Parts: sequence; C-alpha cells; structure tokens
Amino acid sequence: MADVVSAETRSRMMSGIRGKNTKPELLLRKLLHARGFRYRLHTRLPGKPDLVFPKHRAVIFVHGCFWHRHECQIFKWPSTRSEFWRTKINGNADRDQRNVAVLLKDGWRIGIVWECSLRGKDEVRIADRCARWLSSGNKRLEI
Repeated sequence: MADVVSAETRSRMMSGIRGKNTKPELLLRKLLHARGFRYRLHTRLPGKPDLVFPKHRAVIFVHGCFWHRHECQIFKWPSTRSEFWRTKINGNADRDQRNVAVLLKDGWRIGIVWECSLRGKDEVRIADRCARWLSSGNKRLEI
C-alpha cells in the first residue's frame, strides 16, 4: 500500500520525532527532581540512558512503546512497509537487551519506564515507585 503523504512530507514528519527530551521523559525528570533526586542526562553509557543517578548507581530508560516494542495498547505493527518496520523495531528491542546486559555486568541498576505508564492520572504513583526503587537496592525496575 502506498504512503498517504509525499516522501518530502513523510521525511519532515519523521525528522520531528525526538530521541531526547521527549514529553514522557521531561515529565518523569520533573517529578523525580521534585522528590530531591539529582541526575545526569544522556551520558555515554551503553544505550545512552535518559536519566543516570551516579549516587545510586542506577539508570532509567524512558522507552516509547512503539519504538521499543512494548506489548501494550499503544503499540501496533505498521501495516505499510511491514518488513522494514519489523526489522527496525526488532533491532531496537535486541539492542535494548544487549545494552541492559552490559550495564548490569558493569554494576548498574536498570529501570525502564514505558511511555504508556506515564499517560493519564498515574504519573505521581509512577514517580513514587521510581523513587522507592532508587532508594532500594533492587537491580531492576520495569513500569
């Protein structure tokens, strides 16, 4: 099936998709900062975690459900260029797993917060869970 917009329009639309400072990431940063947590942004660690908490030896990734293949109500496989998108999205998910394995091996604690969890009225509860996890000794968190 052909694209419904021109190649130039599609290119402009895709270039507007950010990899850093997304709305879910900014929301979580604001909520954690208000709870007294200080962090570094987008460091050169494997996978370039969105939030790095050196004091707690922890990182948090804020993953978009589409780009990182989260099986939730937001994720849907595209119907056009399905081969391209399956390769792209599966590659992202595989790379995520490799980066998490390297970080765990290096002694980092890993938190993953999915975009869908930050939609709606649960934002404060999600930030509270992240704060409790950062203060605990648990290795993994996934929300």
